[in-house]
Amino acid sequence: MSRVGRRPIPIPDRVKVTYDNRRLSVKGPKGELSGLIHPDVDLSVKDGFIHVIAPGKVKQVRAIQGLTRALVANMITGVTQGFERVLEVIGVGYRVDLKSNVLTLALGYSHPVIYRLPDGISASVDKNRIILSGIDKQLLGATAANIRRFRRPEPYKGKGIKYAEEQIRRKVGKSAAK
Repeated sequence: MSRVGRRPIPIPDRVKVTYDNRRLSVKGPKGELSGLIHPDVDLSVKDGFIHVIAPGKVKQVRAIQGLTRALVANMITGVTQGFERVLEVIGVGYRVDLKSNVLTLALGYSHPVIYRLPDGISASVDKNRIILSGIDKQLLGATAANIRRFRRPEPYKGKGIKYAEEQIRRKVGKSAAK
């Protein structure tokens, strides 16, 4: 069984953490995040560390303890360093344009796909790469997944929108079966 939930989370110098009535607020140089803590676990903020406390040894509660620790650590990392996700658009004629916070994607459909970025997420476009950044890891991942969903990479030619680190498993076409 993993013991990640028991590890304390260090609080950097520039970060202010407040925990009151099951709501955790983290304020740092890049912004502020807040979230509710699950009722089965509790937090202890003291001596520059956050401890996630789970009463008992029930397996489900220990799992929630590890999840809560990961979420709180992501909040602290987000307000200090931020997160970044890179998407690549691959295909002949596939283009991406960015105006303020609206992405316009030409993905081989009869119409352009228009996607409005949520608040807290910023983007930049470099040729065929979309670089998304923000302080909320969950929102950033959901935004990247929504953009990828417009044209998933296909296995024959590899056309579509993929994560930069993703490897597309290619299939052989019909002519190779002979």
